[in-house]
Amino acid sequence: MPIYEYACAKCGHEFEALVRPGKQPPACASCGSTELERRLSLPSVKSETTRGKAMRAAKARDHKQATERVNEQRNYEKHHDD
Repeated sequence: MPIYEYACAKCGHEFEALVRPGKQPPACASCGSTELERRLSLPSVKSETTRGKAMRAAKARDHKQATERVNEQRNYEKHHDD
């Protein structure tokens, strides 16, 4: 039984659903519409390359968040009334 990804044509809500052969596709959980675009879910592929990319992306995200926290703290200290 394939897991399909659906995108609602009316409200744009995206969701996944397990669809048994011969059954009707589900309705949108957000608006109840049956006007859905079906997409086949792709399996997740993990390798050293994808792991390296994920680690670099995570380090970049963490660095950005740390920089934002430091800047917010500095800004708070600069404008805080003693």
